[in-house]
Amino acid sequence: MKPKAKKAVKKKVTPKTKVRSKKYQEARKKVDRKRLYSLPEAIKLAQETSISKFNGSIEVHLVVKETGLKGGIKFPHPTGKQTKIAIANEALLKKIEQGKIDFDLLLATPAMMPKLTKYAKILGPKGLMPNPKAGTITDKPEETAKKMAGKTQFKTEVKAPLIHLVIGQVNSKPQELEANFKILIETVGINKINKAIITSTMGPGIKVDLTSI
Repeated sequence: MKPKAKKAVKKKVTPKTKVRSKKYQEARKKVDRKRLYSLPEAIKLAQETSISKFNGSIEVHLVVKETGLKGGIKFPHPTGKQTKIAIANEALLKKIEQGKIDFDLLLATPAMMPKLTKYAKILGPKGLMPNPKAGTITDKPEETAKKMAGKTQFKTEVKAPLIHLVIGQVNSKPQELEANFKILIETVGINKINKAIITSTMGPGIKVDLTSI
């Protein structure tokens, strides 16, 4: 009898654990993970725990109750980031086909929508496909673009109830960051939010007590 061939044993691949820098670890020690901080405390701590060599952003990450939330916010103070708005035309369609997407919001006329459907698989996962509910399908895209230009657009991730938004810079005045944070919560709707976290670029997350605002 021929000896039975040994079955190849697949080696288990252990995922690599992300190693944080010493600067991050030191900054993380300043934050109590279990604590909910008042808004002024959270902003102060986010600025103090910034570890980037450049003037980073102050970001807010919201865990909301459903996907599909989107809208525009007119912040009372500069955030350091502007929403890039594009209007669908033949030239832009060629760029999209080449994978060149350098905009945050896309407007289109009803007549252009049949041509855009070809790129739904590209634009849809990024949340960029125009739709009537968001007001991004319009007969007057140029006028709509001007109205939206002063606003920062927000939206949940396509498959997760998460919203990520910049509300200012590390060197922004604390009271300006507070005002921007409050208008964000008011616009999204505090009753639609489960959790709010403030962080600086590359810094640790700080949980905010929404009852403190």
